[in-house]
Amino acid sequence: MNAPIKLQERFHKVQLEPKDYRDGVASFWCPGCGHSGVLTSFLRSLSEIGVEPENLVSISGIGCSSRLPYFVKSYKMHTLHGRAGPVATGAQLARPDLAVVVTGGDGDGFSIGGGHMPHMARKNVNMTYILMDNHVYGLTKGQTSPTSHRIMKGSVTPFGAVEEPLDPIMYMLTYGATFVGQAFAGNVKLASQLIKEGMEHKGFSFINLLSHCPTYNEIDTAKVFKSACETLDVGHDVTDVSIAMQVVQKAKQEGRIPTGLLYKVERPTLDERMAELVTRVGGHKDYDLRKVIDLSRP
Repeated sequence: MNAPIKLQERFHKVQLEPKDYRDGVASFWCPGCGHSGVLTSFLRSLSEIGVEPENLVSISGIGCSSRLPYFVKSYKMHTLHGRAGPVATGAQLARPDLAVVVTGGDGDGFSIGGGHMPHMARKNVNMTYILMDNHVYGLTKGQTSPTSHRIMKGSVTPFGAVEEPLDPIMYMLTYGATFVGQAFAGNVKLASQLIKEGMEHKGFSFINLLSHCPTYNEIDTAKVFKSACETLDVGHDVTDVSIAMQVVQKAKQEGRIPTGLLYKVERPTLDERMAELVTRVGGHKDYDLRKVIDLSRP
């Protein structure tokens, strides 16, 4: 099987400033929203990679975070709630020469879209998923999300959340994502570095960016995220998933948040395996299921 084409080899690198990737649409997040830091980080990473806007596909679902494609020069699609991942998978398989990035929130990705996450990870779809995790449903005025702490009182749960919070990092490590990183959205240097490395990674890269919501989440503030994230120095073997899990669990027990690159490994991507299958059966023109399936079997 041929080696996958690296991101930098898929198209001509251009010299553009972060502002050159900014669309003319004015952002309409609340003042002080952490998502603005995610946008800044994304624009910086695009500039460092040098990808042409016409070679970038930005796809999102529903939620405050899913507005991000509006503000970036690229091909873009605003999909149904929770369905950004499957749509992005189709786009990547159809055009493996393009850079495909999904942006969404903790509700979009791990509530209504939660059923898709493990399959994108296990299939190793060659794309980047940026989760803007603010531990709340902001667009619909403050309901608790899959990552909300139980002590958080939402608009329809005045006594706090009923369920335990889901851990996106442990989730992705368990289901086989080949690149897993985490950062505080206010740490633009680290966030942009992770996005750049994730986009350059051959396979499914998942980046959890802790993004504070100043309007509906009074628990996970920028100060809280910054304090917890800055106290941890990861420094472990990022190719060992069991060690990565231990790092995450140990940090949680100590009330800290592990940031930086937590896990990275390479294995064949979905588009590689599909291309190999097509070649094995004789190409698109001569495709014949009888070459891969024994129809004589009962």
